Amino acid sequence: MRLASRVVVCLVAAEHLWFLVLEMFLFTRAIGLKTFGIDREYAMRAAPLAANQGLYNGFLAAGLLWSLLAPQALEVPLQTFFLGCVAAAGLYGGATVSRKILWIQALPALAGLALLWMGR
Repeated sequence: MRLASRVVVCLVAAEHLWFLVLEMFLFTRAIGLKTFGIDREYAMRAAPLAANQGLYNGFLAAGLLWSLLAPQALEVPLQTFFLGCVAAAGLYGGATVSRKILWIQALPALAGLALLWMGR
């Protein structure tokens, strides 16, 4: 179970690194416009907000990666905290923005938490 939970943590971290790139650097480009279903004019106005959101996603990715490199005694608490943050954000986004966020963000984090705690 430990290996499976660590793989999921890596996947969730990679996903959030992608969110960082998408929101901080590609938000006003074609892929950002398509991903978020917005037009260029709106994207230009909202770009600072998206960049800030991307930075937070980077912090989540950094925390998840840290949990993989931290001493084993810190691994479970760190993964629990950061996966919990991702799950909470995904549940909120799924309820307020798009149900797709439940599948893309919340479900992987919840799966990671389940694997993490089943392995204890």
